[in-house]
Amino acid sequence: MPDHAPQPVDRQLPTDEARDLISLVRDIAQREIAPKAAEEEDAGRFPREVFALLSESGLLGLPYSAEHGGGDQPYEVYLQVLEELAAARLTVGLGASVHTLSCHALASYGTKEQQAEHLPAMLGGGLLGAYCLSEPASGSDAASLSTKAVRDGEDWVLTGTKAWITHGGIADFYTVMARTGEDGPRGITAFLAPGDAAGLNASAPERKMGMKGSPTAQVNFDGVRLAAGRRIGEEGQGFAIALSALDSGRLGIAACAIGLAQAALDEAVAYATGRRQFGRPISDFQGLRFLLADMATQIEAGRALYLAAARLRDAGQPFAKQAAMAKLLCTDAAMKVTTDAVQVLGGYGYTADFPVERYMREAKVLQIVEGTNQIQRMVIARHLAGPETR
Repeated sequence: MPDHAPQPVDRQLPTDEARDLISLVRDIAQREIAPKAAEEEDAGRFPREVFALLSESGLLGLPYSAEHGGGDQPYEVYLQVLEELAAARLTVGLGASVHTLSCHALASYGTKEQQAEHLPAMLGGGLLGAYCLSEPASGSDAASLSTKAVRDGEDWVLTGTKAWITHGGIADFYTVMARTGEDGPRGITAFLAPGDAAGLNASAPERKMGMKGSPTAQVNFDGVRLAAGRRIGEEGQGFAIALSALDSGRLGIAACAIGLAQAALDEAVAYATGRRQFGRPISDFQGLRFLLADMATQIEAGRALYLAAARLRDAGQPFAKQAAMAKLLCTDAAMKVTTDAVQVLGGYGYTADFPVERYMREAKVLQIVEGTNQIQRMVIARHLAGPETR
């Protein structure tokens, strides 16, 4: 073991409860997640039993009200939990973020009756959620989605296909945005669909560069019938609900990106302080020391930005611009840090014997999901200079 082995992140947490929570997460990560990560990612295996454990431990509903089984934790704490999970295995950290995203519509816009009926199982009952906004022909331009929901008596009938759905085919419930009215954002409504609904099925999972253990698939709605009580919010409110969820979800992606980058830095530091060339550790060489210093600085900057955005959210202040900035900066940093980690390890970094090549492959998707980084720049620019002229 090198003399300067990486130490756990020194976190500034607001309460003793939060510190105990991080200790619990680190224990689960070290015992149940990290030891199996490489093997299970290589095999493309989704760790459903880990998510069951996270649910039992109260870790899948952290930012939601305790009234319905949530953890009543501020986003400042919840995001640091995600970071710890993602550092152990991105499939788990990102999966927890997506599950939280899928609960947002009901937790924030559902009626008290809907929340009492569904949220306890969603937040702490072992269920796993998915979020359905994108479609094969509607990605960044989400307002042009074409999945339809049509009234039939007291019910709604959903028909269409959603694409790029994390947990597609294995989720227990799906938060779905569907068109109920006119073209554009005002004609979209949110629904909560059970995973075992008749007519709901998933295509074969996508074959991806990374995160092979996390299934991503198209989800097909072939005349899926939902009771009226499965509509979330008002008719036509779905796009606003979707954007609200994405503002918070982008912070989840930012935290996961920093967790992944931290894992890559830790691996690079451990290797550099243990590997000897020319009679001394390669960490003695200035070129490599500067590389490690730059990696660490990018991680600290990203962590500070996502936490600043989270604190705005916790205070009830606008945070959409800062969420976009955090998602942009943190995911770009993750791509750069993981690439540099491969360079630190040299030829070994390019092999599957060390995890940094997997980290590098996984980092790429974080620049794409929940709004590409080009979309984040558009969001930030609109806050600075107003909407684009047409």
